[in-house]
Amino acid sequence: MSEFFTPREIVVSLDKYIIGQNEAKKYVAIALRNRWRRQKLPKDLRDEVAPKNIIMIGTTGIGKTEIARRLARLAQAPFLKVEASKYTEVGYVGRDVESMVRDLVDISVNTVKSEKREEVEDKAKELAEERILDLLIPPLRKTASEENKEAAAQNKRVREKMKEQLSVGKLEDRIVELEIKKNAMPLVEIFSSSGIEEFGINFQEMFGRAMSPHKKNRKAPISEARKLLIQEEVDKLLDIDAVIKEGISRAENSGIIFIDEIDKVAGRESAHGPDISREGVQRDLLPIIEGTNVATKYGIVKTDHILFIAAGAFHSKKPSDLIPELQGRFPIRVELKSLNKDDFKRILIEPDNSLIKQYTALLKTEGISVKFAPDAVDELASIAQTVNEQTENIGARRLHTIMEKVVEEISFQGPELKGKKININRKYVQDRLKDIVKDKNLSRYIL
Repeated sequence: MSEFFTPREIVVSLDKYIIGQNEAKKYVAIALRNRWRRQKLPKDLRDEVAPKNIIMIGTTGIGKTEIARRLARLAQAPFLKVEASKYTEVGYVGRDVESMVRDLVDISVNTVKSEKREEVEDKAKELAEERILDLLIPPLRKTASEENKEAAAQNKRVREKMKEQLSVGKLEDRIVELEIKKNAMPLVEIFSSSGIEEFGINFQEMFGRAMSPHKKNRKAPISEARKLLIQEEVDKLLDIDAVIKEGISRAENSGIIFIDEIDKVAGRESAHGPDISREGVQRDLLPIIEGTNVATKYGIVKTDHILFIAAGAFHSKKPSDLIPELQGRFPIRVELKSLNKDDFKRILIEPDNSLIKQYTALLKTEGISVKFAPDAVDELASIAQTVNEQTENIGARRLHTIMEKVVEEISFQGPELKGKKININRKYVQDRLKDIVKDKNLSRYIL
């Protein structure tokens, strides 16, 4: 993360996509900046500084997940979103909480691998071109070239000519026969997410030896052969050990795990039903959030400095219903505010990815020019607020449903409306939604 990326700049960047919730943005900006500050500390002190984990409290659709996701993109950090309710404590059927760390490391290693692939791609293309030339004009054996210098010179001239034709794409359809590596079956991944690493067996290595890739001859046009050969050369150029090392380091020092629906595992043990493992999930989460070592297929990963952001609606429960030890590991608590009509209006037009911009761009691909009048935006926001008050409050997600209903007919007739200019005003919105909004049972079903 750049040292010039100040908390204020982080908030400004988040403002491009998320309306309101300034307090939550401020807290996550400070948490992100503290990660950079920690990297600047002496090593002995650096290890002592724990991340300030955050609990976000608020109803669905008000920006909790979006804040965390945009924060991770901003920091270019490995990011994983999970739902606490899908985990069970050890001993029950289901995923154990340590699998979230394994998933984060997978994401981190794959991200590093993609970056390194881009770095060596140009070199890989050069090597692939040489291999294609070898297929077209086999190079002379060294002894033969020494004996006949004229033949060697001729071979070189022909290769140069072929190289020119390759570079301008004249040989793309020519068929060549190449030898490619082919893996038998990707069995390793079957085991990777089920906690089998705990047994201390390196299944990747074991199956790798038993099912090492075998070579196979294949005929293909040069256009296709080039892609296969580039892929092979990239794999050869990659230092997998270095990739894994950096991937683990990023996960440990920059990783962010967003645990949604934390309120679903809050509360004490129940004597019946599926709730029996709620407190068990909390107890299993505790060591991971406190800092522990988790076995993954890439090696041991420390969770001491992973940033955990938890979120929940906490309608019928409160953060104090979590076990005390877990509460202590989330020192920062921030309550996100419910969205009102003004917020909905701003959400519709201000963000870089606002719904109005999205729908306008989508319909423009059909040659339809759609314009939303200010009074239409006002009406959409008003209806969203009304429906949220009368039915379940799902926050800004209500706007997606309403917008889809408003443009439904235009979207359906899209190809037939090419070249048309459509102005969506208050009356248009009311006409599309009046019957649904009036009938509460219908609005519950449709909106």
